[in-house]
Amino acid sequence: MKLIKEFKEFAVKGNMMDMAIGIIIGAAFNKVIDVLAKEVLLPPLSLLSDGVNFENKKLILREAVADASGSVIISEVAIAYGTLISVFIDFVIIGFTVFIIVKFMNRLRTKAQDTSDSTVVTPKDIELLSDLRKLMEEQNKILKSSIPK
Repeated sequence: MKLIKEFKEFAVKGNMMDMAIGIIIGAAFNKVIDVLAKEVLLPPLSLLSDGVNFENKKLILREAVADASGSVIISEVAIAYGTLISVFIDFVIIGFTVFIIVKFMNRLRTKAQDTSDSTVVTPKDIELLSDLRKLMEEQNKILKSSIPK
């Protein structure tokens, strides 16, 4: 019974919803990045490298052996380093995109928390903290001036 209550609190607090939304957006973002890497960035790289398709690149350790009818008796053993290059490019693109998004969000957060900026509505908690800070500064000035030297 306690476990159900704890789960209910977890779900109601929004943690579970935030996590679910993040996973859904992440999955959709992954598709965008996959297309961006494979359909937009890899073709020019392939063109620069004389038409080499990175995903097909591999180091063959053992050739496949087929019988007279064309059936594979022994399968090929290879290291697919081209796939690694493709996945690495995906990783760099995702990392750079997330960096840009976080940088943009931090800029917006900083702007929203600046109480002197009248173009952005300051959140109530930040406004209250700013007022409290101003009052404390005033109180400190009064206390400093009342101390005999």
